[in-house]
Amino acid sequence: MLVFAVETSCDETSVCILNDSKKILSHIIYSQEEHKKFGGVIPEIASRAHLQILQKISIKALNEAKISINEIDVFCSTCGPGLIGGLLVGSIFTKALAIGAKKPFVPINHLEGHILSPTINNNIEYPFLCFLLTGGHTQIYLVKSIDNYELIGDSLDDAIGEAFDKVAKLIGMGYPGGAKIEKLSKYGDENSISLPHPLKKNKDMNFSFSGIKTAISLIIKKQNTINDKFKYNLSASFQKTVTEILENKFLLSMEYLCNKNINIKQVALVGGVASNQYIYKKIKDLSLKKNVSIVIPPNNMLSDNAAMIGWACLQKLKIKKIDNLFFKENPRLSI
Repeated sequence: MLVFAVETSCDETSVCILNDSKKILSHIIYSQEEHKKFGGVIPEIASRAHLQILQKISIKALNEAKISINEIDVFCSTCGPGLIGGLLVGSIFTKALAIGAKKPFVPINHLEGHILSPTINNNIEYPFLCFLLTGGHTQIYLVKSIDNYELIGDSLDDAIGEAFDKVAKLIGMGYPGGAKIEKLSKYGDENSISLPHPLKKNKDMNFSFSGIKTAISLIIKKQNTINDKFKYNLSASFQKTVTEILENKFLLSMEYLCNKNINIKQVALVGGVASNQYIYKKIKDLSLKKNVSIVIPPNNMLSDNAAMIGWACLQKLKIKKIDNLFFKENPRLSI
């Protein structure tokens, strides 16, 4: 079965053609550069950029895969959550292709795409715990099976990826900021600047990152000069603090599962922030103490991408037949 998948929920325009044998015939991710000068994603600009590039990379993907559009068995695209303009561009384009080829259209939840992404390259045992770490979401799911998810932790304000971007912007590093903060932190003293741990005393699995951003903003305002050493130390201290928050929620999640007599053997880290090697190593070290293993998707399926959307489509089609051309795009779509 050949799947044509499209992802346009934020500022990446992506197309992927893959089959049910896990073979990716082509996978193109176009990261929009237009937003860098604004320090964040501008929804209207993102929508226009999707319009300009989507048809071009779709033709390129078909050429790379050496197939015609009529050979595709099913079409799918992200239909939420995300920026409504981008969702409409991607889904309407893909629906039109499905109509023209007289093939089914499957709407995919962007979050579910992330959650199922590590099942493509790992032998997954259900249930497993999943930390979803992106620019728009910070959530913890108990994944019982495909189509059966329990949300046990969520962000009450900023997402972790958003916090990385905002801190990078505050110290003049531009957008996107995650990789830049990680790079700077290698040269800094992670114990040099004390930062707050929001919700530290709470025994639930929810997150809050806005207070850290506010604290950093106040620290920067008190600085006479923002030199490289300060940037290094602040980046390292921030990265350590958010990692400690994740470690704390990891332990609380394991305690929650234990109290419910739920045994898991794997914890998945998914989303763009899961590519941070400092965070990955710290959570992995902690997981070894709890006798669970850490699983992550392939590198090209960590950030927003169409491969995870196509793979989620294939997994859902194993359970039931889906053809929902009239699915309404929803910027706040939940699982």
